[in-house]
Amino acid sequence: MLRKPAVAGAFYPASPEILVKTIENCFLDDFGVGEIPELNKFEGSDYPLNIMVPHAGYQYSGAIATHSYCKLVQNGFPEVFIILSPNHTGFGSEISVFNDGQWVTPLGSVNVDGEFADAIIAESDIAAADYAAHTHEHSIEVQLPFLQYFSDDFKIVPITMGTQSFAASNDLAKSIVEVSKKLNKSYCVIASTDLSHFNNQEKANKVDGFVLEDIAEMNEFKLFEEVIQYNITMCGYGPVMTTILVSKMTDKTDCEILAYGTSGDVTGDFTSVVGYASGIFK
Repeated sequence: MLRKPAVAGAFYPASPEILVKTIENCFLDDFGVGEIPELNKFEGSDYPLNIMVPHAGYQYSGAIATHSYCKLVQNGFPEVFIILSPNHTGFGSEISVFNDGQWVTPLGSVNVDGEFADAIIAESDIAAADYAAHTHEHSIEVQLPFLQYFSDDFKIVPITMGTQSFAASNDLAKSIVEVSKKLNKSYCVIASTDLSHFNNQEKANKVDGFVLEDIAEMNEFKLFEEVIQYNITMCGYGPVMTTILVSKMTDKTDCEILAYGTSGDVTGDFTSVVGYASGIFK
């Protein structure tokens, strides 16, 4: 299965040359990490980080995303990136795993690790092989050029969560950890999420502060509880809960929130904003 770009020319440039320059500008932006890091080499099977990154258009959230990607680059790349996203389109199954083929972006193609993907499906009670959920979903696609800028030597397992219950997150996390033990491949989980949507800046800062505190404490229970209790429109809390659970199951018990901002910081319109954050689990 060849997954062609769905949002090139919209969320990020369709021209390879302009895309490369845009990524560099994200790193060097005032809200970015301030440098373009050099890719180090990772050796071994136990990769030290999992990350959380936003997935809006690069002009809005790309600079915030560079903080997490800088940490990845400095640690070197693992063999596999398991990229978890919410399902914005409504198509597909509860947990949709893209388990065979390639994903194409203007910077080239990325191979899916079919062995890892199929093993997750077999281990899970919920996950299923599914392409429909991925055809028009942007929140995994926008992560790939940030990785491809530095290397083409990695594979991916794209997973979209149509249901973001605690049970689904726990099932998926256990499946990822069990499969990784059997395959003995180095991997990093990438949780793709934006934070609250369409509040004014003051309210966004307040409610995003709630979830960022829960994430920093690696408290997936409280994160789920507060998203529901306060009706926080964080689109990818399921991927974040799953990533917290995977991290704790593999002795990564610390979280650092690296950067936070909103679309209002970019546009100057603070009446209706979307929140973005980068974080690492180590």
